[in-house]
Amino acid sequence: MTEQNNINERIHQLSRLRWACRRGMLELDVLLGNFLEGGYAELSDDDKWLFIRLLETPDPDLIAWLMGSERPDDQELCRMVERIKAHAKSRF
Repeated sequence: MTEQNNINERIHQLSRLRWACRRGMLELDVLLGNFLEGGYAELSDDDKWLFIRLLETPDPDLIAWLMGSERPDDQELCRMVERIKAHAKSRF
């Protein structure tokens, strides 16, 4: 399997992504799970891959970024964090 096929397979395996969104902190579970269910499908393939990269981040960093007390150094991850936060605000 080529690397591109592997990437395409990973970004379209929603059951695996749902599992990766379950973090052990209710806030993260809600934010990430709601984004996966309500915002992920409209992302470009590049942004879907970026979301998968974000899911590889340790929970303490994710919660700090999503709650706004810190920002990622990586500007692409920062953009995805802002997209998830905007999605959460639009739901309430």
